[in-house]
Amino acid sequence: METLVVEQEQIQKKTFTNWVNAQLAKRRPPCMVLDLFNDFRDGSKLLDLLEVMSGQRLIKLVNIHIPDIIDGKPSIILGLIWTIILQYHIEELASSLSFSSRQSSMESLASLDSRSTLSSRSASSSPLPPRGSPLHNRFRVSARKALLLWVREQCHKAGCSINVKDFKASWRSGVVFLAIQYALHPDLVDLSKARTRSNKQNLEEAFHIAEKELRIPRLLDPDDVDVRDPDEKSIMTYVAQFLQYSKDLPVPEEETQTPYLTLPKSPSPINLPVHYTPAISASPLRQATPNQKAKEVTCWLVQAYDELLEGWDSTEGESYSERYHVFQTFLVSFNEQRRPIMPLLTAMRRTSKLSEEQQSLREAWDTLTDKLREYKVLLDMSLPAPLDAVAHWLLKTEKALAEEEGEPQDHGRAADDAREKQELLRACPEEMPQHVKTFQSFQNLDEYGNMMVPTDKMEELKRRFTSVRVTVKYHGIKLEYREHKHTVLDLLGQIRTKLRLWKRPYISPEAVRVLLQEWHDVVNTQELPSLLEAALHKLKQVSEKYSRKSALAADYHQVSQQVKQLEEDTAQVLEEVTTAKSTLGRVLLAWDSYSDDLSSLQAWLEQGSSTHSHGHRPLVTSESLAEWGSRQAHLNEVGNFLMEAADPQTSRSLAEELCRLNMRWAEFNKRNTFDSTAEPSADIQTRPQDIQALIREATLILKEPLETMAGPLRTYRKRLEVGLMVGK
Repeated sequence: METLVVEQEQIQKKTFTNWVNAQLAKRRPPCMVLDLFNDFRDGSKLLDLLEVMSGQRLIKLVNIHIPDIIDGKPSIILGLIWTIILQYHIEELASSLSFSSRQSSMESLASLDSRSTLSSRSASSSPLPPRGSPLHNRFRVSARKALLLWVREQCHKAGCSINVKDFKASWRSGVVFLAIQYALHPDLVDLSKARTRSNKQNLEEAFHIAEKELRIPRLLDPDDVDVRDPDEKSIMTYVAQFLQYSKDLPVPEEETQTPYLTLPKSPSPINLPVHYTPAISASPLRQATPNQKAKEVTCWLVQAYDELLEGWDSTEGESYSERYHVFQTFLVSFNEQRRPIMPLLTAMRRTSKLSEEQQSLREAWDTLTDKLREYKVLLDMSLPAPLDAVAHWLLKTEKALAEEEGEPQDHGRAADDAREKQELLRACPEEMPQHVKTFQSFQNLDEYGNMMVPTDKMEELKRRFTSVRVTVKYHGIKLEYREHKHTVLDLLGQIRTKLRLWKRPYISPEAVRVLLQEWHDVVNTQELPSLLEAALHKLKQVSEKYSRKSALAADYHQVSQQVKQLEEDTAQVLEEVTTAKSTLGRVLLAWDSYSDDLSSLQAWLEQGSSTHSHGHRPLVTSESLAEWGSRQAHLNEVGNFLMEAADPQTSRSLAEELCRLNMRWAEFNKRNTFDSTAEPSADIQTRPQDIQALIREATLILKEPLETMAGPLRTYRKRLEVGLMVGK
């Protein structure tokens, strides 16, 4: 790495020495330097150089210390000469380049490689303006980029397919030098021979033609360019002489009509179709369908997105100012062009169902705007230190100050987020003064006196500090309100979820017991209803602050409406919680009653239908039949209630169970009613025997193995009770 730096320093020394001597040769009497580092130490040659430049704009030499020049420090002398070359020679030339005001610099750079033809509509609807505008001034493109654009233009004229991306490796083969010479004087160069020659042969040919035919001083040698990492400053210095030569050529008659750089052959993605200009879009002559408009705007957005990416990529490794200017050029032009299409996008937001073309438009718009936001953040984070730390703090604080977009799906997470942002803002008053101090003390000049961060960007940072200072004073109240609002909504959501479980059709008494236990856990252990009431109370307190802060007064009506609605929702939910407990209790009681009545009635019917060993059935009195009839009616009443509360499958099971029991009851009731009217005396005569039979049957029941489950136990007990009741 150190060796490479030394090599580049030597190449720069030779190139700059040759350039200085070329300028000093214009002096009367002419003079020259032999050793750049030594001859500039006394300042005389520097004065001679500046004398040659008299009549041109003054060169601002800053951050140059006289002792460093006197000492002949190589880095200082080279930096001084490069500043003079760049600001006087290259920038002067670049600022005179003109091109159509229809274009942006980035557009030209992105489109020069394109070879497509303009559509007839674009050609007819967008005539060239009568005058050009300076490329370097209008779009604030760096001298380097303007010079690179000019080189690409010459290659395009010469039919050279090389994509010139820089002033380094693109020049190693020598073909680009030859292409420039061919564009300036086609009769001097045979480009077809360049394919069969080596890099050094092409470079030697190009430098020889330039020196002998074009009278351009030979600042470089082939060995200086055909290396792994050519020196950019040296190549730029040499190439600028070709631009100077082109300016001194007489202008051909055909070019006097359109004194611009050749327009790119592809339609500019930064220019909308003509019917989107306000005057024409309202004209009845242009009545495109909504889908056609959506398709055209989508195409424009996709092209603009590609241009944005290419413009950004083209500034990779460039200075911060270069990348910022390219991005801002795109952004300003894009913001101007998008105005006519905003009504179309707004109308789409109000459309419930989008067509395929409209959906594509929305996706293209979102993709481009997301990328713009991403690049804005990257521009902040890539600021030179220590401004990068300042920008990072601003981004973090601005995120905390951002207004909420839409209604979040997760209110619990939104409440946590608002709480975290409040913590961040509490530290803001302590942190901000230090960042402001860092910003104000930043020396915005590099070692050569060049501005590192554009003035516009510095002003933007200053505005953002002011905005933070003003906004943070009241935004804490907004965040506090947001926290408690989402807390209330989160608790309402949790309780409503439980209510849906508690209200849904039931499947069994065991499931109801689980739900009732869950109700007690939610209400008594987790205390969600109490937390909801407390959060609502806090929300109401915070909302009152809106009426006392003039900066928040505009939001007070909306806040009041939200709080009122949440009060109503809370009251309704709390009432439903109370009702849910009552419902669960009634269902469980009904199920227990149903189970008891069913098992008792089944046992009684079984007992009453059995025949004793002596061949007689137990006697059923009218009083006993009436009592069990009442219990059978109650069983049906409870069963019907449960069928309404249960899920469909359980409801069908209950209905079938009741149906079987009722049929059995009807048959039993009919038989016993008939028997009691037909043989009253026989029943009385056999009563002692019946009693004996019942005693024997009860004894047998008591000897049966006993299952310790709830159902069998209940049936066992009811069979004993029925036996006693039948005997009455």
